[in-house]
Amino acid sequence: MIEEIQNSASPNGAPDLKMLVEAFILVSDGPVAKEILARALEQDEATIEAILAELENDYATRGIRLQRMRERAQFVSAPEVSEQVSKYLGLDTAPRLSPAALETLAIIAYRQPITRPQIENIRGVNCDGVVSTLLARNLIEAVGELETVGHPMLYATTFDFLHYFGLTSLEQLPPLPEEMMPTLPVP
Repeated sequence: MIEEIQNSASPNGAPDLKMLVEAFILVSDGPVAKEILARALEQDEATIEAILAELENDYATRGIRLQRMRERAQFVSAPEVSEQVSKYLGLDTAPRLSPAALETLAIIAYRQPITRPQIENIRGVNCDGVVSTLLARNLIEAVGELETVGHPMLYATTFDFLHYFGLTSLEQLPPLPEEMMPTLPVP
């Protein structure tokens, strides 16, 4: 079906749907939601999803990649060329994360969305400073509030998290053994 849509450029030479999705993502000033693409192109989200999957495959071995998280997508440079791109742009390498920050980030990445009290329950120590650092570095973001007493913020990883670790999606995180996945108490 997608091939029919893509290969059905109008007689006046108008661009096909895949080309439009690609262009819209490229010119967006950040990650663009699948819903916005569907609305802008007057298509259903399933069609847009199929095109995004195709674009992800098209760029899998190129200098840029289609990075996806939740319902959003953006183009980024390929992780394997990050050192050369940083040198080309004259960027200093980012400061390394502390062991506490890495541990907290791993908990958030595998358990998202998660609250600070839940993180502290797993780590056994206060995480205020570490969470503030991760927020400041835009590796995590608040994505809502838990509907419980006090309404604690829920945190999840960002596109910058994916870029920092050279991932194109959360599905690329290595699986954890079951015994490493603690169960959280019900709030």
